[in-house]
Amino acid sequence: MAGQSKPLTLARLEDLTLGSFALVQPSETLDHLVRFLSTWSGSDKLFMIIQYTVKLLVPFLRWRARMQHGAGLRKAPLSVSADRLGKFGDIISDARMLFRLWGLLPIFQWMIAMERNPAPTRKLRTIERLQGWSMLAYYPLEHLYYLLSHSLISDKLTLPSITAFVPFMRTRPSSKQIPLKLGTLGLWSTRFWAAYVVLQLAHLKEDSKLLSLRERTLSKTKTGASAAEKEEISKRKKALVSELIVNLAYLPLTIHWSTEKGIFENDVWLNICGLIAGIASWKSGWEATALKPAPSLADVTPTEPSGEKLAPHVDDILKDVIEAPSLDEM
Repeated sequence: MAGQSKPLTLARLEDLTLGSFALVQPSETLDHLVRFLSTWSGSDKLFMIIQYTVKLLVPFLRWRARMQHGAGLRKAPLSVSADRLGKFGDIISDARMLFRLWGLLPIFQWMIAMERNPAPTRKLRTIERLQGWSMLAYYPLEHLYYLLSHSLISDKLTLPSITAFVPFMRTRPSSKQIPLKLGTLGLWSTRFWAAYVVLQLAHLKEDSKLLSLRERTLSKTKTGASAAEKEEISKRKKALVSELIVNLAYLPLTIHWSTEKGIFENDVWLNICGLIAGIASWKSGWEATALKPAPSLADVTPTEPSGEKLAPHVDDILKDVIEAPSLDEM
């Protein structure tokens, strides 16, 4: 009979249980999420959002516990959830710093590439060079800070003796040592990060000028800008705005951590800035990893040649990859 159901065999039972995911439709959002989180930068952005969200929740939960205790609704003015979330946030912060131990490798790659594919203007090229060298100073200092904070290295760095570089010669330990102070390492590492952020703001200003120049150049052609070119310019403007938000949020963080006393008395403002930077960088990274549809021939419009260099698409390879060391332990 047509309405008769299929017999429940062992194979059908397996399909209904172990093969139940056959009923789930493929998801482009899931594919995008896996593709984004499979990258070092993507996973770091997610951890950053979680980290600063937790840091904002902890003081709120502790405040709520005190209020409930004062109202007689809680035996003690303590929050177990806040303590657990605080430990979770510390683990994430420590893990993010650990994952940056190989952070110099993309910096080397970036600096080599920028010399072979220079920026369109001398000013941008100088800014990028200074940014690269600031990161070459930032990362080693942060690595030393991390290792010293976990007592993995001595607080005195022994310099190698001259005989250490001479083969077939007995080497004696050098008497020259450099003292390593946790606070000094943290301060100077974030100062180089602050320099990078200020340079990035200057970079974005120049990028905006070049993008405006390109927009005016396209508008003066006989055919004008095509739909695809207009969309590309619009996307680049949005990317520049996102980058501006990220770096404006980083700026007070770097200034605070670059000074001994800081500029904020309440860490809530630091965590708010960190969360804003994390969300903005996640948004820009998510859009950057989206699969782009193939352009149709109707969108391709020939334009007049121009001798002016046009603004390239600027994507900061370091955004959110770096974060200041935790100065709470200093």
